[in-house]
Amino acid sequence: MDVDLTPLLAAPWHIQVHAMSALAALLIGAVQFAAPKGTLPHKAIGTLWLGLMAVVAVSSAFIVGPPSEDGGVLGRVSFIHVFTVVTALGIIDGLRYLFGRKARVKRHWKPFLGIYIGGLVIAGAFAFSPGRIMHEVVFGG
Repeated sequence: MDVDLTPLLAAPWHIQVHAMSALAALLIGAVQFAAPKGTLPHKAIGTLWLGLMAVVAVSSAFIVGPPSEDGGVLGRVSFIHVFTVVTALGIIDGLRYLFGRKARVKRHWKPFLGIYIGGLVIAGAFAFSPGRIMHEVVFGG
């Protein structure tokens, strides 16, 4: 299997930012979940990971299909955009566990693992569906 980055590099900048941020978050997140918890590196890497996940969520909102004939917005989004909302809510939920009035630090991993699996692994798998840019990158046109 030959990976060809040409389709990704020819895509609009927000798609490139989204793909690169998602890949970085996938790799950093795997390290984060395996590494010792509560340490300074865990906090620093976690901050970086959350920043990447925010970029992934925001950039995904701009990845839409072509304009519909009636000019409506709903025809431009797909089911994968559900992960945009779920990821944003997961980030907020996890931060509430860390810094909220009733902070429960030991529970912050649950929403973060949820957005790792849902927002990166599952949504990422859909990104490799036929007709999508990542499918072209990995499997060819």
